[in-house]
Amino acid sequence: MQIDIDLLFSWGAVAKKYKKNEVVFNEDEVAHFYYQIIDGSVRMFNSNDEGKEFTQGLFCKGESFGEPPLFIDQPYPSKAVCIQDCTIMKLSKDKFLKILDEYPLIQKSFLVLLANKIHSKSNTSKEIINQKPEFRILAFLNTHKRKSECNDQKVLIPYTRQEIANFTGLRVETVIRVFSKMNDCNKVDIINHKIFY
Repeated sequence: MQIDIDLLFSWGAVAKKYKKNEVVFNEDEVAHFYYQIIDGSVRMFNSNDEGKEFTQGLFCKGESFGEPPLFIDQPYPSKAVCIQDCTIMKLSKDKFLKILDEYPLIQKSFLVLLANKIHSKSNTSKEIINQKPEFRILAFLNTHKRKSECNDQKVLIPYTRQEIANFTGLRVETVIRVFSKMNDCNKVDIINHKIFY
């Protein structure tokens, strides 16, 4: 969901620059702001005591992130970190909620966005319980390809094998092995260590 930048500025939003690997918010931090990416990418993830990470979502230019806790007065369930230098719009929760009251079309768009996020989480859960690593990886690749809107041609997958492992809940060694098999079966192309699907 993208709210018009001029509208955000008129309601008091600020554009903040973040460096790669800088934390936007931490898990269990109280949600006080609406965030929308102008440039860059953000990853939301959880990690356990052993340092294993699970990616909850990847967000790019024009997308917002971290909205659900704003509606239900709950802390963030995940940590958000910039995976490249970013410029992010930041608007206080109370002003964000007032925008939704003032602009019913924006409110409706957020209902659709939240429904899509719930649907996506359900699909992700279904994919994770499937024990076949190739199925999990294909589901991740298909999701990325749908977002890129290039369904009729192979697209560059801009994620490292470690990032794909974090998103699918697999070990990086497993991801490497599966991609090698998929390359042999022409399900993906690996050119100069880059994955095309």
